[in-house]
Amino acid sequence: MQLKWEFYEEYPHEVVDELKRQLLAPELIVQLLLNRGLRTIDQVQAFLNPSTANLHDPFLMKDMERAVDRVIRALRNKEQIYLFGDYDVDGITAVSMLYLFLKDLGGDVHYYIPDRQIEGYGLSAGGVERIAAAGGQLIISVDCGINSIDEAKLARELGVDIIISDHHEQGSTLPDAIAVLDPKREDCQYPFKDLAGVGVAYKLAQGITQHMGMDPHYLEKYIDLAAIGSAADIVPLIDENRVFVKEGLLKINSNLEVGIQALIDVAGLRMGKMDVGQIVFGMAPRLNAVGRLGDAMRAVELLITRSASQANLLAKELESENRRRKEIDNVTLDQAMEEIDSTYDPEVDRAIVLMREKWHPGVIGIVASRIIEKFYRPTIMITIENGIGKGSARSIPGFDIYDALKKCEDLLMQFGGHKYAAGLSIKAESFSEFRRRFNEVARGMIAEEDLIPKIAIEAVVRLDDITSQIVKHLRNFAPFGPKNTRPLFVSYGVEVVGTPRIVGTNHLKFRARQNGEVFDCIGFNMGEFLTRLEMGSRVIDMVYVVEENEWNDRKTVQLRIRDIK
Repeated sequence: MQLKWEFYEEYPHEVVDELKRQLLAPELIVQLLLNRGLRTIDQVQAFLNPSTANLHDPFLMKDMERAVDRVIRALRNKEQIYLFGDYDVDGITAVSMLYLFLKDLGGDVHYYIPDRQIEGYGLSAGGVERIAAAGGQLIISVDCGINSIDEAKLARELGVDIIISDHHEQGSTLPDAIAVLDPKREDCQYPFKDLAGVGVAYKLAQGITQHMGMDPHYLEKYIDLAAIGSAADIVPLIDENRVFVKEGLLKINSNLEVGIQALIDVAGLRMGKMDVGQIVFGMAPRLNAVGRLGDAMRAVELLITRSASQANLLAKELESENRRRKEIDNVTLDQAMEEIDSTYDPEVDRAIVLMREKWHPGVIGIVASRIIEKFYRPTIMITIENGIGKGSARSIPGFDIYDALKKCEDLLMQFGGHKYAAGLSIKAESFSEFRRRFNEVARGMIAEEDLIPKIAIEAVVRLDDITSQIVKHLRNFAPFGPKNTRPLFVSYGVEVVGTPRIVGTNHLKFRARQNGEVFDCIGFNMGEFLTRLEMGSRVIDMVYVVEENEWNDRKTVQLRIRDIK
């Protein structure tokens, strides 16, 4: 796929020189800090040394005081508290974290996660009724509920108080609840808007500890769960999210809980070497799998258990479900490609909107993301059963898919989410008009140039610029994720030396030399470049990230290639 190279702005020499003087850091590192919007020493220190001391006051969030008062009353009165969560990793970790926190405070705590296929996303009427029948007196939603108007009303009618804790976009009205915690509320002045659902739940726990006069470090015993949920939900890894993930990874790599340890073992990950990538691609799919294919409460059981034997049994169950999920993914992708061949016109359509009966609702979001990798178009996949469609929507940078769905809401039964991912339900007879209208909306919102994937290059460097000092500085930029991706560099006129080859399934491996410095290079899924390197010029321009590769206890620097010209 053709990539467009874009470059960060250049900063005035006096700005670069002043920060360089204050930091005593190489100019390249100063440039990377400026690229992240960091202009002062205090901002740089907070970024390079994220700490729970940098977390905002939880009571800056609208309704926090009301939520904290109600939870503390429930704890004191030994009321039955039910945590109602979503079935993805963010919801699972939010439920697990709040469960352990409230349980450790002596609470009578229970949890409920809806069945994805039967109840769908978010607060469900059936779930609320079951909680009321079981004697629940307080429901705390996590990672869901901001648009559950009818369900919140039902809870009130059944005599159950409800606190909404969510991070998704609000609709035209808010649920009638004791408190609605959501930094994206239009009337909420909380200084950081991009928390994951588990992050909002953590803020509630922080508010409770603060109100009760507890040690502010007490909550750090649960920060590993905040890290897993935040990393898996692909929220921007800046501000408080950076604190959660950095501090949480330190705990995961040094003081493992038995459930997380069992999960790491079955996933074949490296104990003590966990990073964001291993959470996103190793742990998260296994936690997600049980919710996609069945009962997500099994994942909660794994994360809250303190029994190693139970943890091992549950982790093996998650591993088995993940294998089954992969098989369903592949079949669904093949069927989606058949639909694309017959319905998608790349000359006209700005988006891919697909529907088929009996697609598994638990995998259509994953398959939509895989279609974007192939076609770089916003993608919606809808599965139909009994005349009702359930859909997952995924987007590309620059296209707010939640806003686009809002422009089609008269055709939808329900929808919710945020600008990069959303869910919806629709009547089957509305599908054709919805596909037409959604593409019409997309044509108005997406320019032709937006359909060319872009890579943002942070600096032009020579290979001899990549010194051990630079590599050491780059380590401090981790954890990497949205809004703090691994820095991309470009080097021009690099010589390919030796014999390029394919390793693994389709990975390009070669060595590159410039000004006497030679580095190993690897380009994942870039096997199509081999012929060009063999037949064409041996001098190339290349875009890459610098990373450290550890093999047999030996650490070396390698360049992970993103594009070659």
